[in-house]
Amino acid sequence: MSSTAFITHRDCHLHDMGSHHPECPARLSAINDHLIAQGLDHYLAHYEAPLASFGQLLRVHSAAHLDRLKRSSPAHGIVHLDPDTAMNPHTWQAALRAAGAGVMAVDLVMAGEVQNAFCAVRPPGHHAERATAMGFCFFNNVAVAAAHALRAHGLSRVAIVDFDVHHGNGTEECFQGNEQVLMVSIFQHPFYPYSGTETKAPNMVNVPLPGGTGSDDFRQVVYDVWLPRLRQFKPEMILVSAGFDAHIEDDLGGLKLFEMDFVWVTEQIKQVAEESAQGRIVSMLEGGYVLSALARSVAAHLRVLAGL
Repeated sequence: MSSTAFITHRDCHLHDMGSHHPECPARLSAINDHLIAQGLDHYLAHYEAPLASFGQLLRVHSAAHLDRLKRSSPAHGIVHLDPDTAMNPHTWQAALRAAGAGVMAVDLVMAGEVQNAFCAVRPPGHHAERATAMGFCFFNNVAVAAAHALRAHGLSRVAIVDFDVHHGNGTEECFQGNEQVLMVSIFQHPFYPYSGTETKAPNMVNVPLPGGTGSDDFRQVVYDVWLPRLRQFKPEMILVSAGFDAHIEDDLGGLKLFEMDFVWVTEQIKQVAEESAQGRIVSMLEGGYVLSALARSVAAHLRVLAGL
C-alpha cells in the first residue's frame, strides 16, 4: 500500500484566468509530467477529488461569499473579481474540487488508508478570506480541510504550516484566536498581500522575511521559531500550505530557496507529525509559478512524504 495519497481532478485543469496569468493550468501538467518522468507516480495512491459540500465550506466561509461566487460564475468568457482573480465557466467547479480534495485527504489520513496526502489542485486557497476571494484564491482549501479535521473527526489540535512566499492572510483570518489551531508561517515582507506583521493572536506565528532571504536564514527560523511552537502545541494533524514560489527561480517572489530546502522543511514537519500526530499530514498546493522549479519542488516534497 502506498503511504501517500495524490489527490487531483481534471476539473482543476479547466479553470483559466487568461493566457498570461501566472496561475495557469500548465502548473498541474508540469507536476504530473515530472512525476511520471521521475517514476514517482507509481509510488503514490491516486484519487480523484470530490466536490466540497456547502456544509463543509460554511465552516470557514460565509453563505454570502458562496452565493456571490456562484452568481459571479460566467456562462462564457472570463469575469474578473479583482485585477488578479478571475472566473471562467469552469472555475466554480474547480474551486469546489480544490476544497473537496482537502476534505478527502483528511478523511483518508484519519481512516488510516494512507499516512499522508498531497493535493495537486488549483485554484489555490490561502488568500481566500471568510467573505472575500482574492490573490488567485476562491475558497480557503487548507482552512476547509482543517475545519473538517476538527469538526468531522473530533480532533482538538490541528497545526497549519505555510511556507508560500506570500502571507496566508485568509487562513489567518479564519483561525486567529482559535485555540484548536496553530499556524506557523514565513513570507516575504513587504509584499502582497501586505499583512501578517500586525498579528496579535497568540496562535499565529508569522515570521516575515526580507526579499533576498536564502536557505540558511529560512532554516534558522524553522529551527528557532516554528519547531519549538509546533512541539509545544502537540498537533494531532499537520496541514501544509505548500507554496513553492519562494524558490530562487520563481520571479513572482524574491526569496531564494532551493528544492533541498523544501526537502528539509518537509522532513522537519514529518518528524513533528510522527511525534504527536501519528504521522498524519495533509499538504495542499498553493503557489509556484515557474513550471520547472514548481515540478521539481513538488517532487522533492513528495519524495519525503512518501519515504522515497
